[in-house]
Amino acid sequence: MANRNRIIKASELAQYGYCARAWWLGSVKGIAPANTEDLRRGTASHARHGRSVWAAGALRAGAIALVVLGLMALAFAIFVK
Repeated sequence: MANRNRIIKASELAQYGYCARAWWLGSVKGIAPANTEDLRRGTASHARHGRSVWAAGALRAGAIALVVLGLMALAFAIFVK
């Protein structure tokens, strides 16, 4: 009987949705994929992309903060005369 207390991860649900057979082979039968090097490179590529997306968000937040500070400085210069 299957372990009913086993936690199924979101990544497993995604894998099952993409290819139920691949999920079954890996999760139930314990057979490792043959393309592990491709998977490793894909994981590394996704990690690099994630860092780039995070950096872009940080730069955007910094730019918005600088614009707000510039507008505050302009308002201060205009109204404090």
